[in-house]
Amino acid sequence: MHIPNPIPARLKDVNRAKVCDENFQEFVRNYVGPVAAQKPSGDDAVLPGSLLSARDFLELFESQLISRHLDLMARVLRVQNKVYYTIGSSGHEGNAMVARLTRHTDPAFLHYRSGGFMAERFRKLPGMDPVMDSALSFAASKDDPASGGRHKVWGSKALWVLPQTSTIASHLPKALGTAVAIETARRIGHQLPVPDDSITVCSFGDASSNHATAQCAFNTAQWTAYQKLPAPVLFVCEDNGIGISVKTPGGWVGNAFRNRDGLDYFYANGLDLAEGYEQVARAVYHCRSTRRPTFLHLKTTRIMGHAGTDFEIEYRALEELLAVEATDPLLRSAEIALQSGLFTKDSLLAWYESFRKRCMDGAIEADQRPKLMSKEEVMAPLAPYSPEAVAKEASRFDYADKRLAVFGSEKQLPENQPPRHLAIQINQALHDLFCKYPETLLFGEDVAQKGGVYTVTKGLYKSFKGNRVFNTLLDETTILGLAQGFANMGMLPIPEIQYLAYFHNACDQIRGEACSLQFFSNNQYRNPMVMRMAGLGYQRGFGGHFHNDNSVTALRDIPGLIVGCPSRGDDAATMLRTLTALAKVDGRVTAFLEPIALYMTKDLYEAGDGQWLTAYPSPDQAMTLGEERVYHPDATDMVIFTFGNGVLFALRAAKEVEKQTGKKTRVIDLRWLQPLNGDAIVKHARDCARILVLDEGRRSAGVGEGVITAIVEGGQGGKPLVRVVGDDTYTPLAAAANLILPTDATVLDAALKLAQS
Repeated sequence: MHIPNPIPARLKDVNRAKVCDENFQEFVRNYVGPVAAQKPSGDDAVLPGSLLSARDFLELFESQLISRHLDLMARVLRVQNKVYYTIGSSGHEGNAMVARLTRHTDPAFLHYRSGGFMAERFRKLPGMDPVMDSALSFAASKDDPASGGRHKVWGSKALWVLPQTSTIASHLPKALGTAVAIETARRIGHQLPVPDDSITVCSFGDASSNHATAQCAFNTAQWTAYQKLPAPVLFVCEDNGIGISVKTPGGWVGNAFRNRDGLDYFYANGLDLAEGYEQVARAVYHCRSTRRPTFLHLKTTRIMGHAGTDFEIEYRALEELLAVEATDPLLRSAEIALQSGLFTKDSLLAWYESFRKRCMDGAIEADQRPKLMSKEEVMAPLAPYSPEAVAKEASRFDYADKRLAVFGSEKQLPENQPPRHLAIQINQALHDLFCKYPETLLFGEDVAQKGGVYTVTKGLYKSFKGNRVFNTLLDETTILGLAQGFANMGMLPIPEIQYLAYFHNACDQIRGEACSLQFFSNNQYRNPMVMRMAGLGYQRGFGGHFHNDNSVTALRDIPGLIVGCPSRGDDAATMLRTLTALAKVDGRVTAFLEPIALYMTKDLYEAGDGQWLTAYPSPDQAMTLGEERVYHPDATDMVIFTFGNGVLFALRAAKEVEKQTGKKTRVIDLRWLQPLNGDAIVKHARDCARILVLDEGRRSAGVGEGVITAIVEGGQGGKPLVRVVGDDTYTPLAAAANLILPTDATVLDAALKLAQS
C-alpha cells in the first residue's frame, strides 16, 4: 500500500480499526496490477511457482476474512456492551496456514491472536460455525461451546483446541508435556485419544518467547532432543515485532532461536499466503516425521493495536503506524485474489462485505442468548464432585494378581506386615496405585533409582521400570507441565515436587493452568493429577525455610484444588486412594502434602513406645473427602483442631492437661486442608466447652484462620478460644526454628491456660 505525502486526514484517524477497514476497500478499488489470463481452479497453483492451490487459497482467505471481521465487529459492539473482548488477531491471520496444514486431532494450545487459525480449523469437521461459536464467546453467553460464557477463549473440544486464558507463556510447558505424553503412551501401552502420529501445536508472540516459562519449555524441549527422546511439538512464534508497547529488537527472534541445538528452526512469511504456505508445510512435515521439537518463526504484524482500548498513536509515530498497516496480510491476499483472476474488484468487495454482515448478525444474535445468572452456574465446572462414584472407585479392588506379582507373596503384602511409619506406608500405597492403574506415571527430581530424597518412592522404578517412574530436569515448571500433558492424553500423573517451597517456582502451572482448565472449558477438558510434595516444618536434618515451609496458603488459595495432609501412615494410604479416585472420576487436580518431620516418626509420647506406627489398610479401604480423624471423641472439656505435626503436639498436650487438671481434650486431625470440612468443625466446636486452634503455619492467612472462620460462622464464636500458630517469618536455621513455630511447650502452656479458664 502506497503511503501518500502529505498524509490525508482519513489516515490520521485515531480509530485504527476504521482506517484498516477502509484501507482494504481502497486497496481493492484502486488495484491496477496484472491479472492472469486464465483463472486457476482446484489444485492449480494460485500463482505461478506457489505450492498453494487455488482451492487452498480461497478457503484460507475466507478464514482470514472471518477473523478480521470478528475483530471489526468486536470494536464496534464493545462500546454498546454487546461484546466483552477486543484483543484481536488482525495482522496474524496467516496462522490459518498452520491450522490448514495440521489436523484437528493435533492438540493445539493457542496464542490469543488465533482467529485465523480457529476459523480454518473449524472447517476440519462438518457442521461447525466459527462465526457463531466465536460470537457466543465474545458475548459471554452460557451457550458459548468453548467456556460456557466464563471467558473469551479460543477453544473447542471437538477440534482439540484446549482453551487458554491470557497468562503469558504459561501454556508452553503443558504443550511440550502433551507432545512427550503422545510418545510415552506407546512405551507404556496406553491407548491415546488422538492418532499415534499426532503433534502438538503451540503458538505465542515474540514478546512471550522471552518469558521464563517459555524459556523453560524451550530448554526442556532441547533436553529431550539431546537425549533422543521424541517430543513432537510445533512451537509457533508469531512475531509481530511488539509486545503491547515494547518493541522487539529487529532480528531478535531469528538470532535467538535459529541455532539452538535440539530445537529445529523454520521461518515462514505469515503475511503472504502464496509464499508462506510451503514454508509452513515444511515445518509441519518435519515435526510430524522426525518427532522432534520444531520452532516455526512465523512473520506477522499487529494492526489495530493490542486491544480496543490501546491507542497506538500514543507510543508509535503516525508514519510508523502507516508503514505497519501497509503490511496488512489481507492486502496481500486481496492482491493474490485479483492478480490470479479468482475475483474482480466488485466481487471481492462484495465478498468482503458479506463477512461483515455475517459477523455482525452473529454477534447481535449472540447478545440475545442466555448469560450466566447465578454463582452456582458460574462455579459449576470448577470443582465437580461425585461422592458415590469416587467412593466406589477409591475402594475398587480387582487387581489382586498384579499385587502379588509386585509384592512377591501373600506374606509380603503390606497389610500382612507389622505396623510401619508414614514414609513406608506412602510407598506401599503408591505401589498399590501403580498396580491398580496401569496408566499411572510418577516423576520428579530424584524419584527413580534413588527413590526420592526420603526414600518414599523406593522400589517403584525397579518394579515398574523407567517408562512409568522417571527423573526429570531440576525444574518444577517442567514437572507440572509434563503432568498436564500426560493428563491431557488420558494418563494419571503423580508428579513429585521435592519440597513445598519449590512449588512456588511453578505455582502458575497449577493456579493459572491445571486448576483453571475445567472452569474455562466448562468441564470439557480436565487435568487429573495427584501432586505429591514434602513440606511443613520441624525437619531436623535440614535447616532454613526451603526445607521447612508451612505456606499451605499458597495451595489453599487456588480455586478447585483439593489439598490433603496426613499425619500417619494408614491415613496416608486411604487418602491417596481417594485423591486418585477424585482425579479419575471427576478430573480433579489434587495435592498431597506430606509432613517431612513425620516420615520416619515411630513414637508418640516417649522414645520407643511405637505409638505412631500404623497397620496398612487393606486395598479396598478409602477415606471420604473431608473426613476428619477424632481422638478422644467422648471428651467435651476442650477441643484442639490441628493437622500434620500439630496432631502429635495436641495429643501429648491433651494427655498432660488431663494429668494436671482432670480436663479431657478432644483432638481433631483435620486431614483435609482444602476444602475444610466446616460442618465437622462446627459440630466438634459445639460439643466442647473450649476451643484451641493449633496451626503450625504462619499467623497470617494460615489454615487456622479458616478454622476460626468456620467456628464463628457456625455460631460457636462465643466460647473461649485460643490460637497457637507460627509467626509471620521465614523459618530460620537449627534450633532457632523453635522460637517461631509451635512447640510441645507452647502448645501445652496454651492448653493448660485454656483448660483452667
